[in-house]
Amino acid sequence: MEKFVLTCCSTADMKKEFFERRKIPYVCFHYTMDGVTYPDDLGDSIPFEEFYDRIAKGAAPYTSQVNVEEYCNFFEPILKEGNDILHLTLSSGISGTYNSACVAGAEMRQKYPERTIIILDSLGASSGYGLLTDSAADLRDKGATLEAAAEWVMNNRLSVHHWFFSTDLTSFKRGGRISATSAMLGTVLNICPLMNIDDTGHLIPRQKIRTKKRAIQEMVKMMELHAQNGSRYNGKCAIAHSACETDAKEVAALIEARFPMLAGKIIINSIGCVIGSHTGPGTVALFFFGDKRTD
Repeated sequence: MEKFVLTCCSTADMKKEFFERRKIPYVCFHYTMDGVTYPDDLGDSIPFEEFYDRIAKGAAPYTSQVNVEEYCNFFEPILKEGNDILHLTLSSGISGTYNSACVAGAEMRQKYPERTIIILDSLGASSGYGLLTDSAADLRDKGATLEAAAEWVMNNRLSVHHWFFSTDLTSFKRGGRISATSAMLGTVLNICPLMNIDDTGHLIPRQKIRTKKRAIQEMVKMMELHAQNGSRYNGKCAIAHSACETDAKEVAALIEARFPMLAGKIIINSIGCVIGSHTGPGTVALFFFGDKRTD
């Protein structure tokens, strides 16, 4: 059976070892901090701890997506080797990178008409997008065709839940994700907004919760409400954090206690520098497969 190459973007926020082990090439976004532009290379250019420390001290990074030329340069060597491509992108509700990838894909189809390249919008972000990519890799390794894997992704991308909270709302305010008034009140009242990604791939504030402890409890409750098979959930689960590993481990311990049938230990990753430019430090995100996101 003819195999295909599964690819994604760096904003899937999995560890470099994961991409190497799963044989998933990735293309890097970019971010600019203190006047210098870096690739979003999974913490190589700037270690995550340093990146978030610089934000805490006042740095205000901004990001740029992968452009059409970069996508073409990324896709072409794979196609030249005689491989087909299934590429998953960061949510179109967060970035325009899906459109850039589609334009590049169209150019590559004209140049390599004998090859197949399918571009799919994950409608997800960070390690939720990574969890979807990981499942597509499982299908690839079991011998699924490119078309069958693509169909599975389209049928299941809205089953990946993204729930997260932040104790520092500065970056959310700067990026326009929440209003200045909400950010000010959140700081004064010790509010940690609980947010998720809706069925169109947009970030949506859901609840205003006082104290981090209650936010953690409520996030775990969301998994209890939405996970496939409830407390008997036996799928994979991932957590990503921005310079708050202790909080991430607390969430992981609660999840592992309440979901004893999980498929292995919970994956804990750092939120990458591009996604982290918008969240800032203090964000914990939980990802799992559940019922279909409908709003």
